[in-house]
Amino acid sequence: MPNDEALTRRLHLVRILAQEAGREALQFWNESGGKALGIEKKSTQDFVTIADRQAEYRIKSTLAREFPEDGFIGEETGGAKGRRGTWVVDPIDGTANYLRGLRHWGVSIAYVLDGVTVLGIVHDSPTDRIYSARLGHGAWRDGEKIGVSNTTGPQMAMGILGASRRTPFALYLNQLQALFDAGIEHRKIGSAAIGLVRMAEGVVDFYYEKHLNSWDALAGVLIASEAGAGVVAPPMDDFIANGGEVLCTTPAISAQLQDLLVGAQR
Repeated sequence: MPNDEALTRRLHLVRILAQEAGREALQFWNESGGKALGIEKKSTQDFVTIADRQAEYRIKSTLAREFPEDGFIGEETGGAKGRRGTWVVDPIDGTANYLRGLRHWGVSIAYVLDGVTVLGIVHDSPTDRIYSARLGHGAWRDGEKIGVSNTTGPQMAMGILGASRRTPFALYLNQLQALFDAGIEHRKIGSAAIGLVRMAEGVVDFYYEKHLNSWDALAGVLIASEAGAGVVAPPMDDFIANGGEVLCTTPAISAQLQDLLVGAQR
C-alpha cells in the first residue's frame, strides 16, 4: 500500500497532469474554433474527440511510467484494476459541452485504494481552477479550503439535477415535479464532475443523478464529501463495474432530498 509520502507524490503529480490536460484541450478548441475536433459518436448524444483521446493518453502514459504497479480505468480506453491501487479517469467530462463551446467541462481523476477513493482531482478547465481532495484532509480549490453551503431549507435551495439517456425520461420528469412542488430550484449543466465541485464549494446545495459512470463521479464525490457533503453512492466494486446513483447534498437538507429524489422513482 502506498504510504503517506507516496500518496502526497501522487496527488502533486496528478494536479499537474489534470491542469495540463485541461489547458491543452481548451487551447485545442480555441485554435480550431470548435472545428476539426475529429468527433466520433459513441451512442446517442455521447461523443469522443481527438482532445479526449490525447488527454487520456497523456494521463495514462505518465501514470504508467511513474507508478507502474497502479491500475488504470479510463472512459476512452478502459483498463483494469491494479495490485496497489487504481486510477479512474475521465479526460473530458462534459464532452458535449466542450464540443459546443459551453463552459461546463473538465478533467476528472480519482485514485482508488482498497475499495475507497483516497484522492480526487477535478480541473475546471474553462476557468483553470483545480479542485482536489485527499481522504481525511479536506477539500481544496487552488490552495483554498472549501466547504458546502449552509442552506437549511428548501425555499432557498438550488441544486443540479443530472440526467442521461441511460435512464427513463419519465423518471426525470417525476424528479422535476418533486423538486418544483417542494420549492427547490434546479439546473442541468451536463457535467457531473463540475456539478459535484460546485456543490462542494457551496455554489449549489446538491447534485443528483440516477446513473453515473465511475469515471464521471469518483473524484467529485470525494471532493464533495471532504467538503462536508452527505453522500449516497454505490459500493465501489459495483460502481466501477456498472455505474450507479449518486446524491451529494449539504447536510441540513440531505434527508429531504433523499425522500424527494429517490421517492420520485416509485
